[in-house]
Amino acid sequence: MVGVEKRTSKLTALLPMKGHSERVPNKNRRLFAGKPLFHHVAGVLQESAFIEAIVINTDSDLIAAEALKHFSKVKIINRPSAICGDSVPMNQIIAHDLSVLNGEHYLQTHSTNPLLTLETLERAIEEYYTLGPAYDSLFSVTRLQTRLYWESGEPVNHDPEQLLRTQDLSPLYEENSNIYLFSRSSFEKAGHKRIGLKPKMFTMKALEALDIDTEENFILAEAVFRLRSQP
Repeated sequence: MVGVEKRTSKLTALLPMKGHSERVPNKNRRLFAGKPLFHHVAGVLQESAFIEAIVINTDSDLIAAEALKHFSKVKIINRPSAICGDSVPMNQIIAHDLSVLNGEHYLQTHSTNPLLTLETLERAIEEYYTLGPAYDSLFSVTRLQTRLYWESGEPVNHDPEQLLRTQDLSPLYEENSNIYLFSRSSFEKAGHKRIGLKPKMFTMKALEALDIDTEENFILAEAVFRLRSQP
């Protein structure tokens, strides 16, 4: 139970970034609405009173220098060659971070979440700090109420014979990669995984949860950001 530590223990934010991007070239430093992409989520982390430090594990000297220049909470971990590359699991990078950091509670997010707001971030942190003993971690999800199918054509979550309205379907939830909150203890007990053995799902609005993995994602997220920023 983490509720007893509410507001007494600040979080360390983990914001890992590679210099290379496979599907969207130079993604992390590419301009997004006039700023390098990673500046948007880093700015939200910088503003949060819950966040004590923003730890950027990176293989890029350019990202490291720029982050240190613009964000006072940033600390850099130079990524060892053993965990560099596109196929290294994120949990392995987190495990390395925790091996060189102190502290018990962590938030992990991605530079590819430029629409994440301070309000949503802090609402998730508040919920994490008030979790009861039934939960050991928290991760963000997007609610889906649509007709889904397996690759074989078999329905996943509905009966084609009934054809219920989508709003009447039982919802499914998509892990959206925006927010992971966990403790050192839950990470270790889960076998070095950011989602613990007893996780709580935290639902976010779909547009705010947009994650940039492709060029199409980048274009859509930037368009939403610009519309949201209009007076």
